Amino acid sequence: MKKITEEDSKYQDLERMSVNQLLNNINKEDQTVALAVQKVIPKIESLVKAIVEKMKKGGRLFYIGAGTSGRLGILDASECPPTFGVSADWVIGLIAGGDQAIREAVENAEDDIDMAWIDLQKYKIDQQDVIIGIAASGTTPYVVHGLKMAQSKGITTGCITCNLQSPLAKYSNFPVEVIVGAEFVTGSSRMKAGTAQKMILNMISTSVMIQLGRVEGNKMIDMQLSNSKLWDRGIQMIQSRLDISYEDARELLKKHRSVRVVFENIKD
Repeated sequence: MKKITEEDSKYQDLERMSVNQLLNNINKEDQTVALAVQKVIPKIESLVKAIVEKMKKGGRLFYIGAGTSGRLGILDASECPPTFGVSADWVIGLIAGGDQAIREAVENAEDDIDMAWIDLQKYKIDQQDVIIGIAASGTTPYVVHGLKMAQSKGITTGCITCNLQSPLAKYSNFPVEVIVGAEFVTGSSRMKAGTAQKMILNMISTSVMIQLGRVEGNKMIDMQLSNSKLWDRGIQMIQSRLDISYEDARELLKKHRSVRVVFENIKD
C-alpha cells in the first residue's frame, strides 16, 4: 500500500534553514493538522458513541500502539483517573514492548504479531470492551494483529491512522483515517501524525467522560485532589457554585474530599 506518512517532505535542505525558518515551517505544517482532524469528526463521533454505549454497560476502553502511538495512548489513559476521577481500569493503554518501551525503543517489539493479544488477555478483555489501535502507518504488526484477533472474538474495534485503506482500518469497526500529509522531516510521524493522534485521543476520552457524567457544567467535579493546585481549583468551584467564602468552601472540601460529594450533600 502507498503510505502517505512516508511521502517525501515538501521542504528541502532543512540543515540550511535558520532556527527561525525551521520553527515557522514546522508551525505552518502543524496548522494543517486541526483541519485534517475536522474532516474526520463524523468518524470520531461514531466511535465515541460506540464506546459510550459499551462503557455504560460496564465495558472498558483499551488503546494499543507501538512507539509514539503507544506512548500517546498510555498518556491519554493515564490522565483519565486524575482528570475525571475514574478507576485506572476504565481506560487502559498498552504499548508494544511493555513499560520499558514507554521511555526507550524495544527492538522488534512492534513486529511481534502475537504479543498484543497476549497483552490484552491479561485484562480478560471481552465483548463488553472496545479496543482502539493507534498507528500512524496503519501497518504496525503488533497493532494490526491485535485488532484482528479482537474483531474475530466479537470485540468492538476502532483505529486512529494517518494512511488510507490500511490493514489496521480493515480490522476496525470504526476506523478514523486522518490524513495529515507528508511530515516536515520525511517519515517522522511523531510530528503531524502524532499531533493528530493526540488531538483525536483528547476528543475521544473527553467526550466519552462527559457523556458518562464525569463533568458538570464545564467543571471536572470528579478530579482527584492530588496537589495544591487541584485543591485550590476545587475550592474555587465550590465557592462559585455555592456563593460562599473561600474559607468556608475549603472547610467543605476538607470534610468531603470531593467536589461532587460537596455538591451532592448540599442538594440533600
